[in-house]
Formats: sequence, C-alpha cells, structure tokens
Amino acid sequence: MPFPVFLTKDAARDLEELYDYIDIHDTRGKAEHVLDQIEKAFAKLPEFPDRGVYPKELSTIGIHEYREVFFKPYRIIYRIMNRKVFILIIADGRREMQSFLQRRLLDA
Repeated sequence: MPFPVFLTKDAARDLEELYDYIDIHDTRGKAEHVLDQIEKAFAKLPEFPDRGVYPKELSTIGIHEYREVFFKPYRIIYRIMNRKVFILIIADGRREMQSFLQRRLLDA
C-alpha cells in the first residue's frame, strides 16, 4: 500500500521561494522545469519511501530519522512517520547546510 506524501508548510514555502528566485534570475521557463524535476524526484516516495539516503550532515552526528532525494543541486529532505512521508525541506544543496538543517529540523 502506498505511503501518502505530504508537503509541510515550510517545504511548500521553500518550493515557492525557489520558484520565484529562478523565475526572476534565470531564463524563461527554467523555474517550471526545476519545479517539474523536483516533483519527479519525490514522485516515487509513495511506493519506495526508504529509497532516499540519510543527509550526511545529520548522519555524521548519529541522526537517521531523515532521508533525502535529489534533483541536483536541490535536496528534498523528508521523514517517514506512521506510514506517511512528510517533505520537510527543499533546498539548494550549494548552501551551507549544517546549520540550516540544525535550525529547521533539530531546533524546532
């Protein structure tokens, strides 16, 4: 039975901000392409939620309840709870991620 996938408010805001930034600063149509590819990156999560890898920044400190899939350089970080997938973060992986993940996931 497929796991339902939910986009949290923070992840939805991440996606909206990313789309707006690309739409303003890149070529025409690029924001739509990136949005489509990000959606494809997590489209298989209902059937294969364990397919993602542990974010290295969290794994090195022993935290293994979060996973991620990619549309490089974008990282889609999620958590599986009660047979549901919650997408928590959609971020450009070129940013400094250690403190960002700590703020968004561990300090919350």
